[in-house]
Amino acid sequence: MVDDNELNRLRDIAAPAPAKDAKARAFEAALRAYDQENISAVSQGSVGGLRLTERAQKLWSEIMQKKLIATPALAGLVALPIAGYATFHLLREQPPKFGGDEKISETLADKPTTVKPTTAEPKPARGELEKDKKADADVESRDATDALVAPASPQKSESTVAGGAAQQNALERGVLAEPAPPAPTGEFALDGAASVPSTSRARMAAESKLMAPQQPAMAPADQMLPQEENRDRIEDFKTNPVHAALEDPVSTFSIDVDTASYSFVRSSLKQGYLPQADTVRVEEMINYFPYDWKGPESASTPFNSTVSVMPTPWNTRTRLMHVAIKGFDVKPTEQPKANLVFLIDVSGSMDEPDKLPLLKSAFRLLVSKLKADDTISIVTYAGDAGTVLEPTKASEKDKILNAIDNLTPGGSTAGEAGIKEAYRLAQKSFVKDGVNRVMLATDGDFNVGQTDDDDLKRLIEKERKTGVFLSVFGFGRGNLNDQMMQTIAQNGNGTAAYIDTLAEAEKVLVEDASSTLFTIAKDVKIQVEFNPNKVSEYRLIGYETRALNREDFNNDRVDAGDIGSGHSVTAIYEITPKGSGGEQIDALRYGQASVDNGGVANADEYAFVKIRYKLPNEDVSKLITTPVTSANEISSFDQASTDQRFSVAVAAFGQKLRDQDATAKFGYDKIMEIATAARGADPFGYRSEFLSLVRLASALGGNR
Repeated sequence: MVDDNELNRLRDIAAPAPAKDAKARAFEAALRAYDQENISAVSQGSVGGLRLTERAQKLWSEIMQKKLIATPALAGLVALPIAGYATFHLLREQPPKFGGDEKISETLADKPTTVKPTTAEPKPARGELEKDKKADADVESRDATDALVAPASPQKSESTVAGGAAQQNALERGVLAEPAPPAPTGEFALDGAASVPSTSRARMAAESKLMAPQQPAMAPADQMLPQEENRDRIEDFKTNPVHAALEDPVSTFSIDVDTASYSFVRSSLKQGYLPQADTVRVEEMINYFPYDWKGPESASTPFNSTVSVMPTPWNTRTRLMHVAIKGFDVKPTEQPKANLVFLIDVSGSMDEPDKLPLLKSAFRLLVSKLKADDTISIVTYAGDAGTVLEPTKASEKDKILNAIDNLTPGGSTAGEAGIKEAYRLAQKSFVKDGVNRVMLATDGDFNVGQTDDDDLKRLIEKERKTGVFLSVFGFGRGNLNDQMMQTIAQNGNGTAAYIDTLAEAEKVLVEDASSTLFTIAKDVKIQVEFNPNKVSEYRLIGYETRALNREDFNNDRVDAGDIGSGHSVTAIYEITPKGSGGEQIDALRYGQASVDNGGVANADEYAFVKIRYKLPNEDVSKLITTPVTSANEISSFDQASTDQRFSVAVAAFGQKLRDQDATAKFGYDKIMEIATAARGADPFGYRSEFLSLVRLASALGGNR
């Protein structure tokens, strides 16, 4: 047995704070269970799920060496009857079966422990401590026997609750950008560690009781856990090419206000690696930031466009044509009623700290933002879909929050059934001239029902005709189906965002709630015609996955992106002025190399920008046009506005991460220089964070 002095020394190492926390209590429980449980766990650098410091490991090793003779005998006495029970079950004709919905017998590893608060208690005398240890050992022995005889209903232990509280604190600090490594569960689960499946817990418990005691061996401090297979599904795409204006003068694309790519890139960089190229959608990185573009005067014109032409910082022979769109900002007093359906993935893969726990905290933030007469419904899906909360007024806040708090993970992923049920509830409480939206939160694939992206696309296209829009929010890494998220969000008249921290949840669902929820224009398309007399070549930076055919621009049946209240959208072309010497494509020998037919109309224009859109409740589009002339020129890049220069820095960063030729010789230091000079007021710290990401990418990429 461990004497009082050694116990106290280990306590001090495990819990240096004056007041004992969940770690200290779990550590004490681990020491008490030491004589009955798996003593070899310390060889892995942990006791009872608590990671030991080098000092603690050394001290533990010294203690174990002193008790090397007594320990095997005592552990063997406890393991022998348990081994007998295990053998009895193995020899039965019908061994226990473990399924997703079947109950299993509770083992000592699953058995909750009641740990009494010790912060205010006086230090017990030696005799009392020995008596308590003996009593605890007797109780645990009886519990182990009972667990093997009869099943018990699962309960939450105090240490589990404490771990959940620690996890909530971590969420509130916005530090859950990285998935936590697997950790033990039950009474020794610490700091919100992800739970191990019940079948695994049972197997681990049985193995630990049958293992022969071993002499502790110190594990290397830098021992790495094996990496899980990355099953993220990302759509691959080719970077937009350079076009000759004489041969292909027209560029057409759908606007994009999604921000998922920026959050995904940030998550990758903070985990210590450069993002995969196809996860970088440059337009989503640019549009992640709020810009103070000039907006429209009234809601009758849903947005205003501003076009500027400026020098290119990474190429002295080209220029940037900067197209900025600002949506009308609906005042809170004028916002229509909202009818929202939370469609929440509670499949087994969501049982990680940066998935369902973060999701629940995120939706709690949104609930606090809604008005009393708004309506909320909750649908969950795992093996099948179910309604957790019928349409309920936001004034019943406690009822809604309780429904969110009680969500638990488990099962497969029947996304199709969930979508159908969510749309049914949205129709049930449909608000005419209001906001009717399904908000899907998930980490990955739909593996039950319709699982093909094209099938889901057709389902969403059918449902959007009812006037119910769809937004998608992704959580976690390793199983994220970004390709599916983009497909159904684009075809559901909604947005796609990736939430990796609670701070990002606050940005998307609180700070940007108006633009996320309240659509002011739908099916917004942009078409630019370049004048070959002024522009030799052009290329669109980003929007590869939003490209449209030229004839799609005037076809009101073709779906496109939507703009929410106060949304800002930015598109940037790199153009090569005619005669600049920066052309990459040879001129045509027999083409219109020179115009000698009396001149061309509007020959002084760089381009002609056309924007087509529909009002939210209309099906016929309207047109806005803007000619781009020398009046739109800015003589030097430094004379461009702060927002324009910062958006160009983000565009350069995105291209750099995609390893594009245009920015191959433009270093991260240059991007840093532009972004630092254009940081501006930055009230929420988004631009400061961007600077830190550029520094991380520079370090990881060798400052190339």
